[in-house]
Amino acid sequence: MSSISIIGLGNMARTLARRALAGGNVVEIIGRDPAKTKEVAAALGGATPGTAGAAPAGDIVILAVPYASAAAVVSEYGDALHGKVIIDITNPANADFTGLVTPDGSSGAQEIAKAAPAGAYVVKAFNTLFSNVLTAAEGRVLDVFIAGDDEQAKARVSAFIESLGLRPLDTGPLPMARTLENAAVLEMGLVAHSVKHTNFSLGVNILS
Repeated sequence: MSSISIIGLGNMARTLARRALAGGNVVEIIGRDPAKTKEVAAALGGATPGTAGAAPAGDIVILAVPYASAAAVVSEYGDALHGKVIIDITNPANADFTGLVTPDGSSGAQEIAKAAPAGAYVVKAFNTLFSNVLTAAEGRVLDVFIAGDDEQAKARVSAFIESLGLRPLDTGPLPMARTLENAAVLEMGLVAHSVKHTNFSLGVNILS
């Protein structure tokens, strides 16, 4: 069981919160609008409403906000994130979903890590999964690709992912997040040009 704080009130925040609660985790929901935060927490059943800007209660903090504001949110919390594992689920795609807006050779996760305080550990995860797939995939094991520099942090994130009934797949250090973010761009290309919907996921088939 993990103690989770989710910053954000959108579809992915709610979907991850539901699965986390179902997996026996303690969940705190944090949003800028106190009334809406309480409403979302109550609707989830079992989640606790947190206070924006205050130290998150969870040992693992899921950053479920748009990429454009992610680094600013992390900076706002500052030293309150010391010792926390920060899961970055964002995708820094450009407006037409054909590439990334991050500097060449960097990733959204690496840019977020620059804004995080010393002693916080950023792990990329969940960015290749659509919220509707996570909602509808009960009983089906989906792959969650992760990237991060700290092995202990990745182990904690992997244990959390397993509690959701999903399979964590470690792709390596944090710079691999750029590859994972490009994989999300690939998915949007599939949505636009061939698959035409978001009811699919990327995964690995092990051939024995």
